[in-house]
Amino acid sequence: MKISKKVFGILSNGEKVHLYVLKAGDIKLCLTNFGATWTSLFVPSKKGRGADVLLGFSNLAAYLNNIPFLGVTVGRFANRIGGACFSLDGKTYNLNQNDGKNTLHSGFRGFDKMLWKADVYEENQGVFVRFELDSPDGEGGFPGNLKAVVSYGLSKSNEVIACYEAKSDAPTPMNFTNHAYFNLAGEGAGNILSHEVRLFSSSYVEVDAHCIPTGRLLSVQNSPFDFLTRKPVKRDLRAESGGNGGPSAPAGYDHCFVVDGDPGKLRPCAEAFEPVSGRNMKVFTTQPGVQFYTGNSLPGITGKPGSLYAKHDGFCLETQHFPDSPNQNAFPSCIFGPGKEYREKSVFAFDW
Repeated sequence: MKISKKVFGILSNGEKVHLYVLKAGDIKLCLTNFGATWTSLFVPSKKGRGADVLLGFSNLAAYLNNIPFLGVTVGRFANRIGGACFSLDGKTYNLNQNDGKNTLHSGFRGFDKMLWKADVYEENQGVFVRFELDSPDGEGGFPGNLKAVVSYGLSKSNEVIACYEAKSDAPTPMNFTNHAYFNLAGEGAGNILSHEVRLFSSSYVEVDAHCIPTGRLLSVQNSPFDFLTRKPVKRDLRAESGGNGGPSAPAGYDHCFVVDGDPGKLRPCAEAFEPVSGRNMKVFTTQPGVQFYTGNSLPGITGKPGSLYAKHDGFCLETQHFPDSPNQNAFPSCIFGPGKEYREKSVFAFDW
């Protein structure tokens, strides 16, 4: 197992940003403390050739304008909050409107745009980086002084392990995730529509035209959202998106799926398989949901050298609480604070 650290860039205020390279088993993970971001993940193929399976950038300057949130840690609240507000204990809190009239990924300056403190350590046959961040009361409109601790690491058994913890001195919504975009064929190797995906989800969160939940959980049965059996991503998409579906089929996925089993317990969440390379990823989580996103809005941006990331060139499996949970009493509670600390874990296991 190995850990190395080097300077990744310097911010305008003179603060140094670092890149951490972790090696354990047969895979390598690169992280930066700007946004507690995953920058690269190198995984072998069935033919023995390694490839970077994460969309991302090669320098800090690009991450400062990371519109698609490539690889970042999202907080205080991942996903959307309808109307950019919520009520808690009789008080209404107004947030940034950065997605129409709604809040997306905590507004204009979420955890993805902050410099985290970082330390490296070894534990349980793995190598890790521990990121820490203090968020003051009122930041982004959210109540409570919050301390976040996020640990990312590799195990000798080719697993990426993500642990999220937070404390607040007042009740507040919390919902952390990592926004990694995967392409198991290798970043820049084209779209992910032929990847085969399985989701351990019998239902999903219904949303309106603005991706805000209606409050209903719908069965995936007999619908394009049925991934209970592994299938190519494109199978049930609209024809113009490369699939066989008709006009009522989705053009891409950007939906929160309800993970079967008991929230709080580490359990199977998703699987993704790329047939040519033979790379397979299995995801486990304690979270109640997972946002399956197929890169529908990737704008054709320049990524790592020689790569251009356009629509469907990466997919996300963002383990999380349901979107708009602060406004949906029927959803699992996302309110944490004194006497109730936030603790979640996700594992991404690779084979080939």
